[in-house]
Amino acid sequence: MSRRRHSDENDGGQAHKRRRTSEPIEIEDRLESLICRVGEKSTSSLESNLEGLAGVLEADLPNYKNKILRILCSVARLLPEKLTVYTTLVGLLNARNYNFGGEFVEAMIRQLKETLKNNLYNEAVYLVRFLSDLVNCHVIAAPSMVAMFENFISVTQEEDVPQVRLDWFVYVVLSCLPWVGKELYEKKDVEMDRLLSQIEGYLKRRVKTHVPMLQVWTAEKPHPQEEYLDCLWAQIQKLKKDRWQERHILRPYIAFDSVLCEALQHNLPPFTPPGHMPDAQYPMPRVIFRMFDYTDAPEGPVMPGSHSVERFVIEENLHCIIKTHWKERKTCAAQLLSYPGKNKIPLNYHIVEVIFAELFQLPSPPHIDVMYTSLLIELCKLQPGSLPQVLAQATEMLYMRLDTMNTSCIDRFIYQLVCSSFEADCLTLDLDKPKPKFVKEVLEKSMRLSYHQRIVDIVPATFSALIPADPIFTFKYEDESASTLPGYATSVTVSNAIKNRASNEEILAILKEVPNPNQEDDDDEGESFNPLKIDVFLQTLLHLAAKSFSHSFSALGKFHEILKTLTESDEGKLHILKVVYEVWRNHPQCDCFHGEERQLICEVSSCWNEPPLIFCRLFIWEILHSTIRKMNKHVQKIQKELEEAKEKLEKQQNKRRDSGEDEDMEKNSEDEEGQLEEQIERLQEKVESAQSEQKNLFLVIFQRFIMLLTEHLVRCETGSVDISTPWYKNCIERLQQVFLMHHVTIQQYMGTLENLLFTAELDHHILAVYQQFCALQL
Repeated sequence: MSRRRHSDENDGGQAHKRRRTSEPIEIEDRLESLICRVGEKSTSSLESNLEGLAGVLEADLPNYKNKILRILCSVARLLPEKLTVYTTLVGLLNARNYNFGGEFVEAMIRQLKETLKNNLYNEAVYLVRFLSDLVNCHVIAAPSMVAMFENFISVTQEEDVPQVRLDWFVYVVLSCLPWVGKELYEKKDVEMDRLLSQIEGYLKRRVKTHVPMLQVWTAEKPHPQEEYLDCLWAQIQKLKKDRWQERHILRPYIAFDSVLCEALQHNLPPFTPPGHMPDAQYPMPRVIFRMFDYTDAPEGPVMPGSHSVERFVIEENLHCIIKTHWKERKTCAAQLLSYPGKNKIPLNYHIVEVIFAELFQLPSPPHIDVMYTSLLIELCKLQPGSLPQVLAQATEMLYMRLDTMNTSCIDRFIYQLVCSSFEADCLTLDLDKPKPKFVKEVLEKSMRLSYHQRIVDIVPATFSALIPADPIFTFKYEDESASTLPGYATSVTVSNAIKNRASNEEILAILKEVPNPNQEDDDDEGESFNPLKIDVFLQTLLHLAAKSFSHSFSALGKFHEILKTLTESDEGKLHILKVVYEVWRNHPQCDCFHGEERQLICEVSSCWNEPPLIFCRLFIWEILHSTIRKMNKHVQKIQKELEEAKEKLEKQQNKRRDSGEDEDMEKNSEDEEGQLEEQIERLQEKVESAQSEQKNLFLVIFQRFIMLLTEHLVRCETGSVDISTPWYKNCIERLQQVFLMHHVTIQQYMGTLENLLFTAELDHHILAVYQQFCALQL
């Protein structure tokens, strides 16, 4: 781009005709590049870059004002980590061109209304924060900003609306105060005191039933797991006590105070918060994740306290950097490590804590899990002398606190260090305890990207008890020693038939000779569920296809009709799962893949009958959640087809109404509409059927949870035993996990769940989980 500009400047007025049409586009691209890159590394100071950019933009305003407005509004929403850089730029432009400043404020208000309308609440927070910082740049008058905040806080008086709506408006106001609190308090202290008093009153009366469901740890030591509004309120209270003095926000506008203070200010247009809509999707509440304090970083700068507003500002900016650059791990790592003011804080500790905070965020991380792994690897590459040590320290701390860690978070916990760095005494514990179970699960996950002998070679001998079993196929009809087993001869015959490409009918004819162990108790003369038939056929088929996943999937697909014939009842479907588990009991990954291949609603019932150790295994829950996700996608697909058919019909009707068609064309249009109406009717029935299956799936899952937990609670009460066993913790947190991971879908069936399962008569330990879930949207 620089070469082209240089060439254009030296053309001596000999502009090429073929490039005239692209010149405005090139200038617009140049403006966008200049604005987006301001504040990055440069040989000049930030202040001189801002002043130069303001001059360039002012010169281009007559021709490119709309483009400049769009770019500035976009960066305010999409680059919040550079908030004060852009507010300073807008302040300089306002000082030079008052009308442009007014148009920018109006454009920001329009964009704010649009983001709220589209449920983009996180982006709306950045826009309001940007507007508030414009008070510091003498673009917006302080009284009008206070008036907007008062309108936001008035929402807390609304009735019969979700609590999360009220929370959001309170959070917006509180999160702006680190930037603008001092300026507003100096000019409107009475109004600000009244505003903070209203916020305090709201925080005292709000319900916090949801907190236990969102905490990473059940223990409050060494760091309390505070609800996000409570933590932010404590930080703002301390900021007020410190006379609104904070020492970390970059404020480039201070250097231009003599220029900015001369500028005319604008009043914000009246802004009334939009009313609550049933389809509004407010951000869920969260719990603030804490791993480190000043004692964990003994050398270098001191880490700000958990209730210091600097801690909020640093974490907020680091979260913003990750949100902006998460798709480019190298850029993201470089941006994190070049954070402004990094010499005043233990930056590596803050970065690691923020990354784990996102990874462990409930109900789900903002980004895919593997992104955080790759980001940590890049950070370690860029800071090999310091960051790996901080990461090792963090991983060890997390490992030591596994006993009180949420099960969903344990699932996401990445195995960062070699096994020898963990305590070998964990082997003296039962294998259902968190630490040894975690190491065993991690080794099994590692095998998915490696192989068994490799794991055996790298794991210390002291950990041999936790090494996964060799993932070999267990075929009970494998050799002649099994010749006495029922079905052995048939298995050999079926194996030869499959090898000789026999048809499905021929294989079913062979299986017809297999005796039914249940025949004595069967009035249907052996025509119903025959477990031995399933056992013989499926064991033999999977044995022949055990070479790879592809072979297994191909075999299951090829002989799908035979499996359907053998498993017409729910008992048969469950028996398939048992057979698969028996043959692949030493290979959980195969269990997962084959579980995902079989889309049977009753398959989720199988894990409830497993022994306690198997019930707690991760692969069981991977299969369960995979089944739920595929069911949800199936419903969404049919719903989308229905919506598309309705839209097509509407367009067809509008087209016929608007055009004066002759009789023949009108008749054809009516025929097409009739076909579409029939299609819509069929799709409507399919949607209702799919939603019924979806609802039944959740009813089965929650019913099994209730049965198991109730049996455990009664058993403990009868035997006067503490209910808080490792199994109970795992089970109750798996129940929470189902609610959290699929909360959008489950909310559709809340009435049914409350009427049929989560009734007032249910044990309060189980009912509490449902109430916590309900509180997330109250």
